[in-house]
Amino acid sequence: MRFQKFKLLLFSILFSISAPAQDMAEYTSGWEGKIENSSTFNLKVEIENLGLENATFKISNNKSIINYPFKINDGKQINIPFSKSQFFEGILSEDGKEINGFIKSGMLFYHIKLTKANTNSFIGVWNTLIVDQLESQDFYLSVENGSNDDYNAYPILGDNRFTGTWCLGFQKEKDQISFMDFKTGLLFKGKLLPNRIQLGIFLDTYLITQIDLKKSETDWKIGGFKTDKKSSILQLTEMENLISKDSLPNTHSVLISKKGKLVYENYFNGYNANIPHDMRSASKSISSTIVGIAKDKSLFKNVEQSIFDFLPKKHQPSKDSVKSKINIQSLLTMSSGLDAIDYGINANPKSPAVEDSYQQTQDWTTTILKAPMINSPNTKANYGSANPYLLGVAMDSIISEPLELFMDKNLFQKLNISNYIIQGDRNGNPYFGGGMYLTPKDMLKYGELYLNKGKWQKKRVLSKKWIKNSVKNYRVLENTVDKNGYGYLWWHNTYEVKGKIIKSIEARGNGGQYIFVVPCLKMVVVVTSGNYRNGKTQQPEMLFEKYILPYLEN
Repeated sequence: MRFQKFKLLLFSILFSISAPAQDMAEYTSGWEGKIENSSTFNLKVEIENLGLENATFKISNNKSIINYPFKINDGKQINIPFSKSQFFEGILSEDGKEINGFIKSGMLFYHIKLTKANTNSFIGVWNTLIVDQLESQDFYLSVENGSNDDYNAYPILGDNRFTGTWCLGFQKEKDQISFMDFKTGLLFKGKLLPNRIQLGIFLDTYLITQIDLKKSETDWKIGGFKTDKKSSILQLTEMENLISKDSLPNTHSVLISKKGKLVYENYFNGYNANIPHDMRSASKSISSTIVGIAKDKSLFKNVEQSIFDFLPKKHQPSKDSVKSKINIQSLLTMSSGLDAIDYGINANPKSPAVEDSYQQTQDWTTTILKAPMINSPNTKANYGSANPYLLGVAMDSIISEPLELFMDKNLFQKLNISNYIIQGDRNGNPYFGGGMYLTPKDMLKYGELYLNKGKWQKKRVLSKKWIKNSVKNYRVLENTVDKNGYGYLWWHNTYEVKGKIIKSIEARGNGGQYIFVVPCLKMVVVVTSGNYRNGKTQQPEMLFEKYILPYLEN
């Protein structure tokens, strides 16, 4: 009997040694499954017993995910490293009724507002996939380039309002695969089984949900959602009909305020008022606001200061007689003179200082500063994200608290904005080159701040002088076909309606994200869109001129 058991054990060991690991070529395919429910990734965040010995940070959905005991030092700032790769930081309000802060996960700072629920306990929500609730629970996985242990894998949601994953770190050990979405910080771990994959989605080591995937046999169903029309003071029937017929494709929202009053608000293609929209480069204008707030607080002397006044010792060797003249104003007006033109006329895609290049390197600042000069600073403007990126580096060097907390306290809280996300850079600081997420209504508030010359609801947020300097037309953007004028990270444009010229100051982002500030009409218009890589990124300008302005002129 003992001998029989020994033979069975020996056979089992030999089989496990000789059994071949799964070849990823067999799994190269499309896979599909269902997310547990529509709120799986809308996580409840709790801080219990704040200030007590048994203080606990909790994250849950329909089940407990994280219970992390923590202690805080005296003071109102709270720092909770609840995993190896994620943390919460926040500040308790003066009245003790709320905590405003961020969960840093992957490349994103998710703003979280925790409201006091009872004695020493605070509750908020973390929408890890950005949307307030999934319209589709379909989950797809594209496994590509499989060969032995090598592969790539890309999760895709049936709800395409989520802006997608940026996956890397593809690993395999026997029947286990794993990879990371470095944008959201979510970790994917899969077990390879015959004709299926058992995929877990984690926050570090904490399981959020598990999805059973089978090979897809039909085309994937992605998007196609509808939004109910809202009634508004202003009627824009022609525009709405064109959007419904897809003649103004991928329009996600249109909002209009006139003299501070909301006169039009509608969402399309499944979008709604609660979803922060990827602003792309439209948030560059917000970066200029943060520089203005720092200037108003006398955290630096003036915009004529050289960027090298703000950089640490290791970057000083890049300073020469020409680069030393790169100052704050030159960066605000895209006039640094660096070979950093991201697109268009005279763009040099091989330059290390274009966004697609420097973001692939370990040290973005060093890479940008090593780029050659093509113009003297403050002489010619060419659009390039390296300019506002350096502004972010400068601001981080003079602000004593975490830059994201400074932004929240001095801008967003004052505008009553709490549902937003900031994209980070490689150093874990807010990226001033773009990529913030705001709801369209909060984008409208931001535009009204400039229309009202730095005031929001009669309270001063930004100095009138900074606003005036920001919206000046300093010089044209040489790399653009339209030769738009440019201010402090604000675009200038003109439109013609019934023979009348209308001037607009604009925040613009790739894909069709626009904030139009029109002082002569006392109006702000917000348009968000999803026109990436289809040649229609400037569609909102046509929509604004043909289907909005004629009605507002009346």
